Amino acid sequence: MTLNLAQKLIESHLVSGTMKLGEEIALRIDQTLTQDATGTMVMLELEAMALPRVKTELSAQYVDHNLIQEDFKNADDHLFLRSACKRFGIWYSRPGNGVSHPVHMERFGIPGKTLLGSDSHTCAAGSLGMLAIGAGGLEVAMAMAGEPIHIKMPKVFGVKLIGKLPEWVSAKDIILEMLRRHKVTGGVGKIIEYYGPALADLSAMDRHVIANMGAELGATTSVFPSDNMTRQFMRSQGREEQFVALGPDSGATYDEHDEIDLSGLEPLIALPSSPDNVVPVREVAGREIYQAYIGSSANPGLRDFAVPALMVKDRVVHDRVSFDINPSSRQIQENLMSLGLLQHLLRAGGRIHQAGCNGCIGMGQAPATGRISLRTVPRNFPGRSGTIEDAVYLCSPETATASALTGVITDPRNLGTPYPKFVEPQEIIVNTQMLVAPDPEDGKTELEKGPNIKSLPIFPEMLDLIEGPVLIKLGDNISTDTISPAGAKVLPYRSNIPAIANFSFVQVDEGYAARALRYQSSGSIIVGGLNYGQGSSREHAALAPRYLGVRAVVAKSFARIHWQNLVNFGILPLTFVDPADWSKISRDEVLTLIGARNLVATRSRFKIRNSTKNQDYEVEHRLSERQIEVLLAGGLINVFRKRHLPD
Repeated sequence: MTLNLAQKLIESHLVSGTMKLGEEIALRIDQTLTQDATGTMVMLELEAMALPRVKTELSAQYVDHNLIQEDFKNADDHLFLRSACKRFGIWYSRPGNGVSHPVHMERFGIPGKTLLGSDSHTCAAGSLGMLAIGAGGLEVAMAMAGEPIHIKMPKVFGVKLIGKLPEWVSAKDIILEMLRRHKVTGGVGKIIEYYGPALADLSAMDRHVIANMGAELGATTSVFPSDNMTRQFMRSQGREEQFVALGPDSGATYDEHDEIDLSGLEPLIALPSSPDNVVPVREVAGREIYQAYIGSSANPGLRDFAVPALMVKDRVVHDRVSFDINPSSRQIQENLMSLGLLQHLLRAGGRIHQAGCNGCIGMGQAPATGRISLRTVPRNFPGRSGTIEDAVYLCSPETATASALTGVITDPRNLGTPYPKFVEPQEIIVNTQMLVAPDPEDGKTELEKGPNIKSLPIFPEMLDLIEGPVLIKLGDNISTDTISPAGAKVLPYRSNIPAIANFSFVQVDEGYAARALRYQSSGSIIVGGLNYGQGSSREHAALAPRYLGVRAVVAKSFARIHWQNLVNFGILPLTFVDPADWSKISRDEVLTLIGARNLVATRSRFKIRNSTKNQDYEVEHRLSERQIEVLLAGGLINVFRKRHLPD
């Protein structure tokens, strides 16, 4: 039987189940990735599981999100993570070493391996021919403990790339074209596999740009073949001996298919406030901007900084524009310096920030009130930038830089200058000094816990009566940024669930947390629309509501990672059989599910009652037997402790 690449990667790591569409399968995980916004919770989960040492081939912890140290909280967490890495046998990437995804690609990515990360953009490693999946932190902790990851066998969506990119058009425009065509739900339940002759001209880091924002399509992951471009990248990183050629079988087929002729693309831009609100740059040209932002995990390659540097050489950006430069890794920053490119960015007015996520996650660099910010980041959800009423546009480095020079949104083809062709040198500076290798001894290190670090709450089993008021009702495409906000004010509490819970839904309902606390013991319910929980993998978006007493979420549909996170912490995710029933429910009405444990265990479809209106709504769950066990136990940690720890 001929197999596509995604099927080959799954087959080689299949622990249980069969590759039948929709069937739950279990996959062996070779590597894990955690970052500090989610990793602190993962380490607390490992402590709660009493794990002596990780069992993966390699696990790496990056400090890239919470770099601003305006008080003790982030600094304390960095020390906590360092101590946890020593204790559990994990690589530690020090603060300022760079964004997890490009650094992992530079140092640890190996074609054919599986990677599970507590960050939704873990899928970026698919650019190297890896099966790389983002998940909630608890699932990553389980993988670190040697457990497989469970997913439903996805469709494989084949995308053939033909033609050659025109000047001023780059990899960001390819993924924006995918979002224009298929929207933020277009990849749900699918692995996107790219192939075709155009790959011969797309570098490994170009592919990273595309694979990274597969998360914005809702895809399980994206995969590229491991070919000569992959070998070239690994050679430049001093790791050519780890290269493995991988690709689909000749004649391989796909469940769905699309084709993009790169030669027909033009510069594209995503308007506020969704990554799929994509139009040609020329349609919005002339709009005045305040900020142009280069960097992030979505455009992390050397060329993504080199081309802008050559564009601004001997020029100065508009005096109204904040031209923010966010090196994706310290290694990239060193190479920009050695090539003389950083000097061009500095002299042109660039504001050079430390290597990390920074403004992408709302850690500084917030745009001015009512002003447009052009960014090469992957997401523009409302308020994510740190400015509540923001206007963030997503675009390529070429478009952002052209606009920085003119002060208005500018199609880079109209800049009136030759396209700066940049050829990456074959020999580059490789930086490994900011990585701390795991202690070869079994970890006995004491965890360093500052006053803001609280142990993980352990929740009781699911009750037989689920009843409570609908304390918030939400529309479609609610992101985890809306449920549990990012930013410099909130994220420092990521290792303190009682504190971070106070910020739940604060952007849309400032009174939600206070209302929910009144029902913490008796329980409450959330009602959502389509694609509830899209975006980040942060499990705080499930943990914080669970701490506040949420027992169930009833929605039109769920994003994959958040749906699983709800189960992992004992919240029942239910889907309306008739989406029109969503409109029949109002805030503060009481929903009741009697005999919930038996219903969930024996039936996938049943009715939930609106006790306020005396109405019944048919709902369903799509849980496997394994997930039902987790839910009834009150969460995944309870299941693990019951199986592996003595009474």
